[in-house]
Amino acid sequence: MSYASPAMNLPDPDTQPEFYAGVATKRLLAFVVDMVVVFVLALIALPFTFFSGLFFFPVLMAILGFIYRVTTIAGGSATWGMRLMAIELRDASGNRFDFSTALLHTAGYYVSIAVAPLQLISVVMMVATPRGQGLSDMVLGSVMLNRRSLRA
Repeated sequence: MSYASPAMNLPDPDTQPEFYAGVATKRLLAFVVDMVVVFVLALIALPFTFFSGLFFFPVLMAILGFIYRVTTIAGGSATWGMRLMAIELRDASGNRFDFSTALLHTAGYYVSIAVAPLQLISVVMMVATPRGQGLSDMVLGSVMLNRRSLRA
């Protein structure tokens, strides 16, 4: 795979736009899919809490969501929703995420979700920046790319 950006080992959005085409929309759709997956996982976990999880269901979803995101991203550089949308995360070197990068990215994602202005900034950045990077991506130097373009 050849990357054109000298500053980072990532595709240049000006010369290789196919890597970034439609990624912001796909991220949104992947988010919805992942929320449904986490909700179902939380429903499955409820009997194991003797249904006391109903009293702290949002916290249960947050914990399961964090574990889900870290494990799926570390295992294939994408959550199930991202895989369904044919997108995946790459680090500044163009490599797939390892466990520590997945953990850091997920922690950054959760901080931005918890602080509304940060989430708004992140969404605006995904739409406005050439590489479609959110706040966590900018901090880590990572990007979300179309998976089909990676194999071309």
